Formats: sequence, C-alpha cells, structure tokens
Amino acid sequence: MFNAEKIKNDCVAWIREFFDKNGKGCNAVVGISGGKDSSVVAALCVEALGKDRVIGVLMPCGEQHDIDCAYSLVNHLGIKHYVVNIFDALEGLKKNLPAELELTSVTLNNLPPRIRMTTLYAVSQSCNGRVANTCNLSEDWVGYSTRYGDSVGDFSPLSRLTVQEVKEIGHLLGLPEELVEKTPIDGLCGKTDEDNLGFTYAELDRYIRTGEIEDEEKKKLIDAKHKANLFKLELMPCFEPEI
Repeated sequence: MFNAEKIKNDCVAWIREFFDKNGKGCNAVVGISGGKDSSVVAALCVEALGKDRVIGVLMPCGEQHDIDCAYSLVNHLGIKHYVVNIFDALEGLKKNLPAELELTSVTLNNLPPRIRMTTLYAVSQSCNGRVANTCNLSEDWVGYSTRYGDSVGDFSPLSRLTVQEVKEIGHLLGLPEELVEKTPIDGLCGKTDEDNLGFTYAELDRYIRTGEIEDEEKKKLIDAKHKANLFKLELMPCFEPEI
C-alpha cells in the first residue's frame, strides 16, 4: 500500500539533504508548466526549503493556452517567478540552421524542451540555483521525455514515483484540484500524453508496480517503449582505454 504521507515527508527530507550537500543556501529553480508534476515538485521544494528559496520559471512558446494554470500555481505557493517566452529563441535557431537541412517533426517537437532547459540553467546559474527535474517514473519508463531537455536537471524528486502516486502527494500537499488532475498534454504537438502513448497512465502504473495488465497488445507496446528508451536513463557511454 502506497503511504503518500510517509513518501512526501521522506522526499521533503531528501530535498533538504540534497541542498545541504550540494548547495547549502542555494535556491530550487523549477520550470512551471501548470501540470501536476511541476506543481508537486515546486510544492515539495517550498515545504523543504521555504518559499523564499524556490523560483518558478514559466516558459511559454508564443501563446500558451493553459498559461493561467502556471500562474495559478506560483500564486498559490507565493513563490518568486520569471516569465521567459522562448518563441524568438526557437525561431532564431530554426532560421539559422543550414537551409539544406530538412528538420524532421521529431527535431521540431524536441527543440522547445531543449531550449527550456537552457533557459532554466541560465536562470539557475544567475541566481545561485539548482535545477529541479520534474519527470515521473511513468514517463521515464516509456521514454516520454526529451533527452537533454525535460529529462535532465540537478535533482529529481519524482523520478521514482508513478503518475498515480504523484497525484496522491499533490492532493496531500493541498494543491488545487485542477492542477493535480489536469489532463497531461505533451506541450509539443498538442495531443494528450495518453493519446500519444496508446495506453492510459493507470494501466501503465499498475503494470510498473504489479506486472499486471489485461491487454497483451498494450503490454507489448509498453515493453517495446521501455526497452527502446532505456538509454535515456543511463549515463553517456564512455570509452575505457586499457592503460
């Protein structure tokens, strides 16, 4: 049985310990999308460090239809925040790439999260910060993140917790219902996560924790995605010379 209160308290203690060892007095810098993951990470950091040491960064790309959710979160927590619109940076990069280079849809979809991570580190290194990773176990399990984009950071409170577990902690933290239960959208192509994946997070979470799943085709799909994307969770391979 998942004990949300124990895990929440343990995670808060872990965040404090991380900062004691890796940046005593530093600030937590969190990219705020307005979804459950960034909301829960920000709230955990506030409980661990105090709101004066948590900085939210909102990074719309032009117009963001759900930007009000991100504002709702930073206002709810009372944390300092910056808004950095990445549209010009994205368009500038695209325009300056070689004209003969045909950008694939995958390339175009992954440019924004990589620019956002660059933005987070620009803010972090300018305000004595440490960047929070906001991915969860369910997304990581099937590679639903951008390598060197939202998949990285300096510390990761949720990467061993499933979507359902993150939601439980979000409710326990007293976050607004509309943020915790907000339908997850990839922010890349406009589809929901579950539309893109081909299965629900509830099905995936159950399979991760128990190994149980009724639909054999979905099992095969999850297993294939997990195997194909394991490299995202591993350190970069290094040549080891025999010297």
